[in-house]
Amino acid sequence: MKKIIQKTLFIGLIIFLLMQLYQPARNKSYGQDLIGNFTKIYNVPKNVETILRTSCYDCHSDNTNYPWYSYVQPGRSFMESHIKDGKKDLNFYEFGNYSKRKQESKLEAIVKQIKSDEMPLSSYTFIHKNAILTPTQKQEVINWINKTKDSLSSKN
Repeated sequence: MKKIIQKTLFIGLIIFLLMQLYQPARNKSYGQDLIGNFTKIYNVPKNVETILRTSCYDCHSDNTNYPWYSYVQPGRSFMESHIKDGKKDLNFYEFGNYSKRKQESKLEAIVKQIKSDEMPLSSYTFIHKNAILTPTQKQEVINWINKTKDSLSSKN
């Protein structure tokens, strides 16, 4: 019985080590500040920008800050899946490339998800405690987005 446990543990260790060979490309723009970047097309107050960068940009931009556990599989694949899904729904670095209608829609969705506590994801805030939005931060972002949305609507 002891030999079976040892063999199972050895095989498990080999599989774990082999999994480490798969390392997907990192989501890094290496300092490029793209023209379509959300903060370049809107006059985002510094406090709102800081909130968005802390709570949103890791999954919703082309520049993720990778923590230590992102170097270990299967955590890396789980994280990359979240980033891919997040960028598919909203990418702050490409926001300026969206149509005005899509921009308005995305801004409305951000407000709705912040109000309903859907974002940031609890699986993200479980580890990134600084990404949890306080009621004051939520209100700051929502107020700024509503003001920006109104100015977009008046331009159309």
